[in-house]
Amino acid sequence: MLTAAAAAEPGGRRESAPVVPALGPEAVAGRRPGMAFMEKPPAGKVLLDDTVPLTAAIEASQSLQSHTEYIIRVQRGISVENSWQIAGLSLPLPPKKLIGNMDREFIAERQKGLQNYLNVITTNHMLSNCELVKKFLDPNNYSANYTEIALQQVSMFFRSEPKWEVVEPLKDIGWRIRKKYFLMKIKNQPKERLVLSWADLGPDKYLSDKDFQCLIKLLPSCLHPYIYRVTFATANESSALLIRMFNEKGTLKDLIYKSKPKDPFLKKYCNPKKGQGLELHQIKTYGRQILEVLKFLHDKGFPYGHLHASNVMLDGNTCRLLDLENSLLGLPSFYRSNFSQFRKINTLESVDVHCFGHLLYEMTYGRPPDSVPVDSFPPAPSMAVVAVLESMLSCEACKNGMPTVSWLLQMPLFSDVLLTTSEKPQFKIPTKLKEALRIAKECIEKRLTEEQKQIHQHRRLARAQSHHGSEEERKKRKILARKKSKRSAIENSEEHSAKYNNSNNSGSGASSPLTSPSSPTPPSTAGISTLPPPPPPPPAAPLPPSSTEMPIQLQPQAMNGLSRGALLSSIQNFRKGTLRKAETCDHSAPKIG
Repeated sequence: MLTAAAAAEPGGRRESAPVVPALGPEAVAGRRPGMAFMEKPPAGKVLLDDTVPLTAAIEASQSLQSHTEYIIRVQRGISVENSWQIAGLSLPLPPKKLIGNMDREFIAERQKGLQNYLNVITTNHMLSNCELVKKFLDPNNYSANYTEIALQQVSMFFRSEPKWEVVEPLKDIGWRIRKKYFLMKIKNQPKERLVLSWADLGPDKYLSDKDFQCLIKLLPSCLHPYIYRVTFATANESSALLIRMFNEKGTLKDLIYKSKPKDPFLKKYCNPKKGQGLELHQIKTYGRQILEVLKFLHDKGFPYGHLHASNVMLDGNTCRLLDLENSLLGLPSFYRSNFSQFRKINTLESVDVHCFGHLLYEMTYGRPPDSVPVDSFPPAPSMAVVAVLESMLSCEACKNGMPTVSWLLQMPLFSDVLLTTSEKPQFKIPTKLKEALRIAKECIEKRLTEEQKQIHQHRRLARAQSHHGSEEERKKRKILARKKSKRSAIENSEEHSAKYNNSNNSGSGASSPLTSPSSPTPPSTAGISTLPPPPPPPPAAPLPPSSTEMPIQLQPQAMNGLSRGALLSSIQNFRKGTLRKAETCDHSAPKIG
């Protein structure tokens, strides 16, 4: 529980009290300040997946002196166990009120507006991954100053590598909370600018420390016309540090949004109105280049899974892939919260293809898709573009699975693109490290599959509960219950009627040759006698003849056919109201004349 106050005073001001942490859902996932670069992380460190969405629901409000405090329950992912409460808000509240701002109705209305505001933030892909949002909703896990930690790590590195020098930190140019960037220079080449990236380990780091460090140091040897060259790379047991040349033009996303590479990520890309789609020839050329490098990595058995427009550097008219180290560090993908909803996207190859679909959509329309799967695509420069997009982002594609990179290269959109490059790809991975990469890739895919299974089960349960609790479903259940009750009453009535008819047919009524023991007639003065219950065999003697009727003889065979159960059933089913009224001529009364 976190206690804080942030509310509207009568004058419309909002004051915030200091936040005092007490209980949190998980252990703090940051590193201790002042750790040396080669020092191991603490044993109890929790590696969080920062792409798991946080949801926030306002549970209650309470009036405290001159302000109102809202209590919010925050949940990580689908598990209710990973939830906690926070009190107080430091976000802009809905419209305020000068008089009557403590009224119950006003507070309830204000709470609804605030809930809508939180929903917008937590469902927006970029805003929900913002460090400020994470720190507000989950301060226990995001309380560390990662820029300061990265500076300390980089400073320790420069003690052993004095030729490098930090020019300035590049604040928030990327979307990852635990990955920081610095503008660098070489002391004997002061005009050249480089970019240093420092990244913490992620939840999908399955390589051993030795294999991890060897593979990171192997990245500078990777030469490919569509991979951005790594100048220097090193790693320890808890993080990695890489240096690349700084590109003034920026990434493919900077081209689409007409933004400057050094600006913060949200400022550059959060406004979708700034984006503009590319020309058809650019879409074809850039798409073909990206598919070629994906095929190269897949053939090498090198897992990637981090394709998006910000990870594609533009060098003239050539696209070059960035951040190959992310999969080695075990970092989650930018689109993980999206493709984890679809169980058929369960390999890193299919993840790359799905992410390529997002990238192609952004290149075509100048903005990311509003939601995936995409029901209908806006008009595109060519129908061939729409055909490729449908194969990766449509409902059918997400349900049935992604195409392969080789299949996409044969599509008309890319098959006629001529690539002119003289650089020969080179990336030699030792056999031992290839096996380590294969095992790590399988572990990453296994965690993804398990997460998809949990999401699928949770979604089915939520859908069933929602359907069961809907007003329409309640009405249906009431109607069905009434029909069932009526049907049951009719069946009971028919059953009783059938039993009565059976009893009448077996031994009662004037049309029967036998006198039913269970249907006695009222005594008459005509001398007709009733038959008592039959004793055990031998059968009862025949009745004496009546003075007014022909004698009725009981046949021994008929009496033997009447079981004791039939007699008891007839007695139990006897209904007085079913007897026919007898017409009698009573001559016993005295005549006075």
